[in-house]
Amino acid sequence: MTNFKNKTVWITGASSGIGESLAEEFAREGARVIISSHEATELERVRKKLEPISKEVFPVVFNLANPDEVKTTAEKVLKEYGRVDVLMNNGGISQRSTVIDTPIEIDRRIMEIDFFSGVILTKVLLPKMIENGYGQFGITSSISGKFGFPLRSAYGAAKHALFGFYGSLRAENSSKGIKVTIFSPGRVKTKISIHALEKDGKEHGKMDSGQAKGISPKKCARKMIRAMKRGRKDVLIGGVELVMVWIHKYCKWLFYRIVGKIKAA
Repeated sequence: MTNFKNKTVWITGASSGIGESLAEEFAREGARVIISSHEATELERVRKKLEPISKEVFPVVFNLANPDEVKTTAEKVLKEYGRVDVLMNNGGISQRSTVIDTPIEIDRRIMEIDFFSGVILTKVLLPKMIENGYGQFGITSSISGKFGFPLRSAYGAAKHALFGFYGSLRAENSSKGIKVTIFSPGRVKTKISIHALEKDGKEHGKMDSGQAKGISPKKCARKMIRAMKRGRKDVLIGGVELVMVWIHKYCKWLFYRIVGKIKAA
C-alpha cells in the first residue's frame, strides 16, 4: 500500500471544495503539499488553516486557462521543489448550457481548463517521475465523463477525454513506476455549479439542488486518497446517483429513456 509521508503532492483547484479537502488529508498523511488555483487570497486561507497540521503547505498561484502560464509554472515548481511525486489534477470548471446555445469559445475555454491544463502539467512532470522511478496521478473526472448529460456537453467531453489520455499514459508507463487513478465523482457539495459557465460565459451563480444533497468534499477526498493507496485505477465516488453509471453500462435503453426526460433548461 502506498505511503504518502514525505512525498511531494501538487494539488490544483485547491482553494476550495475537493481540492482543499485533499490538501488537508495529504497534510495529515505527512506529505509536502503544493496547493494551486488562480485565487491567491483563498490559497493563503487554506495554508493558514492547515498550519496547525503541517508547515509544509506551499501556495502556487496560476491560471489553468492560460497554457503558457501552466507550462511555465510547472517548470518553476520542478526547479524550486526538485520533484513532484503526486499530481492531483483536480482543478476545473463546469457548464450549464445547451449545445445549440453554447458558442465555440466556451467549449474551448472549458476544454482548456478541464483537459489541456492537466495534459500540460503531466508532460512537464512525467519525465522526472520516470527518472525517479515513481510517480502518481490522481485525476478528477466526473460521472458526466462516463456518458452524455444535458447542459454538460463541453464539460462531459473534457472529462471523457481524461480517460483516453490518462489510460494511454498508464498503459505506456506502468512498468516505469507510474500509477494513475481516475476518479468519477457524482454529487459532491462544492461550489462547482455556482461557478459553472452559462452560454454567455457568465457564472451560473447557484448551487444545483441535487448537488446540495451530495457527499461532503472531506468524505470525497478521503475516498480518493484511500483508493490511491490501494492502487485502484477507475473509481466512482458519490451516492445514489452512481446507479446511473451502472444503468448506462448494463441497461442502455433505460438510461436513454431516463436522460431523455431530463429538461435541458
